[in-house]
Amino acid sequence: MSFDVVSAARVGRSLDLDVDDVVVGSGAAGAVVACLLAESGRNVVVLEEGPQLRASEIESMRPSQHLRKAWRDGGMTVAVGLGGGPSINVTMGRAVGGSSMLTGGVCFRTPAHVLDDWSHRLGLKGFAAQELEPHFEEVERAINVEEVPASLRSLSTKKFIQGAEKLGLVIEPLRRNTRGCNGCGRCNFGCPHGAKLSVDYTYLPRAVAAGARIFSDVLVNEVVIEDGRAQGVSATIVDRARSPFRRAQTVKVRAKRVVLAAGATHTPLILARSAVRDRSRQIGRNMTLHPAFRMFARFDERLDGWRGALQSAYSRSLEHEGITLVGLFVPPGVLAATMPGFGNEHVRRAADIPHLAVFGGMIHDEGGGAVRRGPGREPIFTYDMSETDKQRIPNLIRKMGDAFFAAGAREVFPPILGQAGLTADAFRAKDFSKVPGLKLECSSQHPLGSARMGVSPDSSVVQSSGETWGARGLYVVDGSVVPTSLGVNPQLTIMALATRIARGMISGSAR
Repeated sequence: MSFDVVSAARVGRSLDLDVDDVVVGSGAAGAVVACLLAESGRNVVVLEEGPQLRASEIESMRPSQHLRKAWRDGGMTVAVGLGGGPSINVTMGRAVGGSSMLTGGVCFRTPAHVLDDWSHRLGLKGFAAQELEPHFEEVERAINVEEVPASLRSLSTKKFIQGAEKLGLVIEPLRRNTRGCNGCGRCNFGCPHGAKLSVDYTYLPRAVAAGARIFSDVLVNEVVIEDGRAQGVSATIVDRARSPFRRAQTVKVRAKRVVLAAGATHTPLILARSAVRDRSRQIGRNMTLHPAFRMFARFDERLDGWRGALQSAYSRSLEHEGITLVGLFVPPGVLAATMPGFGNEHVRRAADIPHLAVFGGMIHDEGGGAVRRGPGREPIFTYDMSETDKQRIPNLIRKMGDAFFAAGAREVFPPILGQAGLTADAFRAKDFSKVPGLKLECSSQHPLGSARMGVSPDSSVVQSSGETWGARGLYVVDGSVVPTSLGVNPQLTIMALATRIARGMISGSAR
């Protein structure tokens, strides 16, 4: 769907704007809030650091091109592991539509036991399942959340299901924000058919239709705060063609309200650069990541695992152990790059890709991530995994490998850097608890909690309304406000919380 976005880099001059609300970030949270505020009659401007990628561009992009143009740092951001834990590749979007463009479309509601924890242990009011129900329903209608039919399951996923069910694991269909999916397996790299209803297909066109203006290529540096109240933002135009000897042009926005939706990794940087009072000293701390691990398995028969929905099934049978198993596959070119070996050995392994199956699992982590200002515009990430979470990793690897062998796999490739394939006997003999954390291949698409919500300025950054404790008129609406790890993909939770906050902003209440 097309909608108008102004590239600030092409305007050719600095910008000075007066609005009701300025929203920083155009991803899942920012798009929701901008849309709802604009539809309520507010004068809204959205500032996005990345470029706009139109549907016609995405249709013709190879995954490698999408990585360069839509992913922050080309997908190479890393949270450095501390205390013997793994380093974690953290993937995020940097384009109009944000990380919404990079997801597999998976939509889980916040688990009931997590909401109970927020309500009872943390004391947050208004977060019971029945109270959030209208917000979940509103988002699900807007982005067309639907169950993935069994007919879209790839042979890769079917192999894992076959083995998992032999082990007594219950497999369930995933729900995703799609319409007309044909199972091309490209979700993370831009759906070439427009079947994944990310916010650039749903909320952002609505926002523009209601009068919101979106400016791409704008890097927000800080929130302007006077007398304890947010007055707007100052930003720099990102002009990739600019000569290094020419001064960067600027954007100044005066606003009655500032809404930060730059994600759990960059919202804390903006808060830290601004004069926001932080009694809690929690800005940039408490980040949870859902550390995720994949398992490859080689079968005799050809599977062509990329034919089918990239993500179609999951299991919560290990939820009591802090583990969620989630299906996935990636385009063959990307998968080939992750195969072990060098030279001819790597070529031989890559040739086996049509015979490979893939499944993944993630940990409902206790946190330990931190984001700090770095020497440039990108932050420094660290992650100190808890001992409890470290002990979950061997069990996660073991369960996935056992499921594949139960389905008839010839060998598996555990998520260990440089690890060759293991036969069933070799796999069962290997003690995964002895594998050093730095050798584990670990990833995350779910950074959360770095400006968490709470009931006191002594222990949290924002109130349940989304407004910061440290500055009036300054709201945070993205994944950084999520109080704890979720244990499931957070897209729907983030959008529902953003809906709740936006509705409260519109009504002037803290509901």
